[in-house]
Amino acid sequence: MVNIKETTIKLRHDTKLQLDKFREYRSESYDEVVKKILYIAKTSRTEPELSKETMEAIERARKRIKDGKFITEAEAKKRLGL
Repeated sequence: MVNIKETTIKLRHDTKLQLDKFREYRSESYDEVVKKILYIAKTSRTEPELSKETMEAIERARKRIKDGKFITEAEAKKRLGL
């Protein structure tokens, strides 16, 4: 079993709102959002075009979600027979 330690961090409310804007889907955890931001920050130094592609992919995903063009986790499980 993997021992994963967790911690709590304080954020100002406006920082939390900004993190919310990076979410690709409603149930995406803040851990996932922070990891995504860290990935973008790291690759922007070494591969700026890859970072740009990542941000564009996030924007496309947001648009799909806003337009209702997605499936729920329950529906995906049903389709996959899980």
